[in-house]
Amino acid sequence: MTRKEARSRCPIATSLDIFGDRWSLLVVRDLMFTDRRTYGEFLAAGEGMATNVLAQRLEHLDCAGIIARTIDPTDGRRAMYRLTPKGMDLAPMLLEMVVWAAAHEETDAPPKLVAAMKRDRKRFIAGLRKVHGE
Repeated sequence: MTRKEARSRCPIATSLDIFGDRWSLLVVRDLMFTDRRTYGEFLAAGEGMATNVLAQRLEHLDCAGIIARTIDPTDGRRAMYRLTPKGMDLAPMLLEMVVWAAAHEETDAPPKLVAAMKRDRKRFIAGLRKVHGE
């Protein structure tokens, strides 16, 4: 898959072209905040993503440089995914989405986690980067 030409040079439109659908952001969420790393684990996340949609989103995010695909060293038939540094740069945006949603809607976000995010955003993001090897 190759990247298609942008419809606009507007930064918001460009961002939405890359990761602006709900499924792409949920894959990024899983990679950033959970231990999910494989196709099957993403499918089991609970949102009911169709298999063909997941395959398309993984390919699109890989092509855009948000995630990287590698082969599982213990099982050569299975692909593993991780966030790239470009993907990790989405952490501040996702963190703000979590904080906003927890403040205005009923969510499953653990209150202690949301409090840690609100208390010191930079420290929280630094912790994420450390977990992801940056």
